[in-house]
Amino acid sequence: MGKCHRGNDVASVVLDPPVSTTGHDHFKLWSSFSRASFRRMILDAVRCGGRSHKPSSKSQPPKPVCPSDVRSDCQHKKPAGSDRLSELLRLSESSENEEDVRHKVQMLEELKRVVKWLQSSNVLEGAKEVRRLTKEVSDARTTLALLGAIPPLMALLDSQDSISQIAALYALLNLAIGNDANKAAIVKAGAIHKMLKLVNESPNPDIAEAVVANFLGLSALDSNKPIIGSSGAIPFLVKNLDNTNSCQARQDSLRALYNLSISPLNVFPILESDLIVYIMNKLGDMDVSERFLSILCNLVSVAEARKAISSVPDAFPLLVDVVSWTDAPGCQEKASYILMVMAHKSYGDRQAMIEAGVASALLELTLLGSTLAQKRASRILECLRVDKGKQVSDNYGGMSTTISAPQDCTTYCSSVELKDGMEDDDMMSEEKKAVKQLVQQSLQNNMKRIVKRANLPHEFVPSDHLKTFTSSSTSKSVPF
Repeated sequence: MGKCHRGNDVASVVLDPPVSTTGHDHFKLWSSFSRASFRRMILDAVRCGGRSHKPSSKSQPPKPVCPSDVRSDCQHKKPAGSDRLSELLRLSESSENEEDVRHKVQMLEELKRVVKWLQSSNVLEGAKEVRRLTKEVSDARTTLALLGAIPPLMALLDSQDSISQIAALYALLNLAIGNDANKAAIVKAGAIHKMLKLVNESPNPDIAEAVVANFLGLSALDSNKPIIGSSGAIPFLVKNLDNTNSCQARQDSLRALYNLSISPLNVFPILESDLIVYIMNKLGDMDVSERFLSILCNLVSVAEARKAISSVPDAFPLLVDVVSWTDAPGCQEKASYILMVMAHKSYGDRQAMIEAGVASALLELTLLGSTLAQKRASRILECLRVDKGKQVSDNYGGMSTTISAPQDCTTYCSSVELKDGMEDDDMMSEEKKAVKQLVQQSLQNNMKRIVKRANLPHEFVPSDHLKTFTSSSTSKSVPF
């Protein structure tokens, strides 16, 4: 009779031959199991894995096991042996290539060697190696910082050798690229004050270029912006715009100033410098004007910045000229945003815009500008129309035409907005006349400004021709 005994790992089958009176039938049952079937039973037990059972308190006879039962049990329940086998297979499949593992080990050893150089007398060679490795391998930036490469590089900035200083600056620059943790660690270690000390003590342009590049990289982190802005770096960056002969250093200074202008805490340090005056004087250079306008867009939300912009001579004529740059839609959008904010906040700025000929430029922008520029131009025109409409309505009611408009156009628009169908016909006609006069006045001012810039005598433009030009330009319906 067959008996099945289960071990801890595999099921073992023991066959006891039956007792027979004849010698010929002694191994009949044994011979009925072929070697192939027995091998299949063993393989099935190994594949399914062994299952351990706790001994029962009551002794029960073992239940016989056959290969079919083992197969069906494996289909319904996943044994522990299969889990172990699957885990090993997954590990073997997900394991990295031996070459990759060997390469990573070699890289780690090389980084450790470089850090040892930084901590020894061979610090200059270590700084050069840090610059090389962090330029080629991005993972090396994190590893080197964790191994302690930043403090020796900071100490190298205090050396009297310009070659060592430049090597340390570019090593720190590469460590900070794309790594916010390293940016914060470098600033926390006091790099900003050390860099400013270098540029103040040494007129070396290579050191200044490396410091500007570091300011650009470190200012990309929001937590570093107020620290850099309050350290005195903004005047240096503004001064470097004219003092450097390197186009790359000039672009890096401009980008760093843009990063710093994003933080509201840096608005007043920027206003204390000559940045706004410099921007307005250089606004005609189309290569850098979009970056200049981006900085002004970040500053114009502050009242002091708006006052500083409007106080620059010919500020509004310059902005109106930028609005007319049809081949620079980015500049048009930013210039119209600056004008829109200033028009909504100050009545005096609106009058200065009208005198600069903003109406004709905005009308052209509503037709030829981008979608965003068209929306902003329409809002400025609406704000100007409200001012003129209020003066006309006051005059129509018997009041003087010299009544000043409210300081905040948006508040006025929300408080005295007229509903469609409620205005009087005479009032509408008067407002249309006022708008027409507004456009005529803007075109006349624009023509006078062009004649003045061209250094032409006033008699060069006949008055009859000017009247014809303005009347023909305003005869069409205005899209208000």
